[in-house]
Amino acid sequence: MNRILVIGGTGTVGRQVVSRLAATGGRVRALARDPGKAQLPSQVEVVRGDLTLPETLDACLEGIDTVFLVWTAPAAAVAPALERIAKRARRIVFLSAPLKTAHPLFQQPNAARAIGEQIERLIETLGLQWTFLRPGMFAANALSWWAPQIRAGDVVRWPYLATPTAPIDERDIAAVAVRTLCEDGHAGSEYVLTGPQSLSQFEQVSTIGRVIGRSLRIEEISPDEARRELLTIGPLPAVNMLLQAWGAAIGQPAHVTSTVAQIIGAPPHTFLDWATDNAAAFRA
Repeated sequence: MNRILVIGGTGTVGRQVVSRLAATGGRVRALARDPGKAQLPSQVEVVRGDLTLPETLDACLEGIDTVFLVWTAPAAAVAPALERIAKRARRIVFLSAPLKTAHPLFQQPNAARAIGEQIERLIETLGLQWTFLRPGMFAANALSWWAPQIRAGDVVRWPYLATPTAPIDERDIAAVAVRTLCEDGHAGSEYVLTGPQSLSQFEQVSTIGRVIGRSLRIEEISPDEARRELLTIGPLPAVNMLLQAWGAAIGQPAHVTSTVAQIIGAPPHTFLDWATDNAAAFRA
């Protein structure tokens, strides 16, 4: 039976992947820096490992056929970690980004993009059977972008409110990941994953307000104002990338694909679905 190692199994998508694999009765192992804090399902084998310490990966990879990789380490760790993975595993599914999508939202240079490109190039040269998942904007970004403001009051201040995106529910990314991990026929595929709707950022905040039954005042702020506020939740390069991307995408419908539905055989969650299921996070 295919045995799967999830690297990044305690993050937004990885945790969903682990839980879904465990629920299907799959043999799943999850890497964690501190297994005692992982809080994963009891049937999951949680092992101690660290991408920045590649020597810790050997024991984690023992008996593993397939790896799901969410990269969370510096660029210097890429080659040592992937070389160890390639010696043990046969297949890898990498959670990447829409690096090749022409839409301006996805064409802004940044450090994470460069690491993703480095990882993909190396995976292709190491002889692994690979699948690259390329999700767009996560619906879950709303938890760090807007939830603190909404819990604190009725005003949301945000830049580029007219910019549309197609936010994808992390559950749909995980559902696609599980299919590609457990089924044949996905080797050599690159899947661009989005939500089903093009929604402006104004519309997304408004949707949250309707779900929680509050009339939110949504105010446009300048990129410079936003930069100062966003630096409280992310590093400057990531903040600049987001601001550049939102600015470049004004006036263009979001890039929307049907890939999720094609792979999982069911419609993806809408942003309204996501907001409804996460409403508690926006209530004081």
